[in-house]
Amino acid sequence: MARVNELKAIARPEAGKGAARAVRREGRVPGVIYGDNQPPLGISLDQNELRQRILGGRFLTSIFEIEVDGAKHRVIPRDFQLDSVRDRPLHVDFMRLGKGASIRVRVPVHVRNADLAPGVKRGGTVNIVAHAVELQCPAEAIPEAIEVDLTGLEINYSKHLSDIELPANVRVVGRGDPTLVTIVPPSGYAEELKAAQEAAAAAAAAAAAPGAAAPGAAARCLSISARKSRRGTTCDATSTRGGRTSSAGPRRSW
Repeated sequence: MARVNELKAIARPEAGKGAARAVRREGRVPGVIYGDNQPPLGISLDQNELRQRILGGRFLTSIFEIEVDGAKHRVIPRDFQLDSVRDRPLHVDFMRLGKGASIRVRVPVHVRNADLAPGVKRGGTVNIVAHAVELQCPAEAIPEAIEVDLTGLEINYSKHLSDIELPANVRVVGRGDPTLVTIVPPSGYAEELKAAQEAAAAAAAAAAAPGAAAPGAAARCLSISARKSRRGTTCDATSTRGGRTSSAGPRRSW
């Protein structure tokens, strides 16, 4: 079962921009609790405590029990606004959770065992394509993260959502099989790979050619011809048959 966090709030009877600004001047953050077939409830929370909760991580996937004037509300945060300069919370929305509620949440993607990926050892870079995945699950069974294991992953290979085993009561929202993580090759990798493939193909073609000259045969023939040119002899080409090297031998010119 998911851990429930506790927050304390004060009922905020007045709504509107003017009332919200007045709440912020008091060092508090305006908010609202809605859902579960009940009327919305305006609240205000301590600014410093709420800021710590938001910046601490997993705020939008955590369950809270908010006490308002002695009454407790089981909720999950659905949205919040931060000041773009000071990172101070400006507003927060909470959704009530009824008994046995099933909700949609965006769960973050985490990577592990990157040091065990051959592609990383060869200079590749881990590229997180999808930073979060939207799931439908019971409120009590929200996964902390989607764990992607990179053990054995090579350059230009990827991990997809279908490669991840999810709990039985959790399903993916939407269709398709999105890419989560891939290993990007280092700079110049494509050119090196192409050169290696061309060299291997050339070597294979040379080895498979019938009657191909033995390695270095032509060079040896030229050397022999140079030494015997003063004696009026020439060297025939040396060929390889059945893995043995044979030569017609020198011929005397008259």
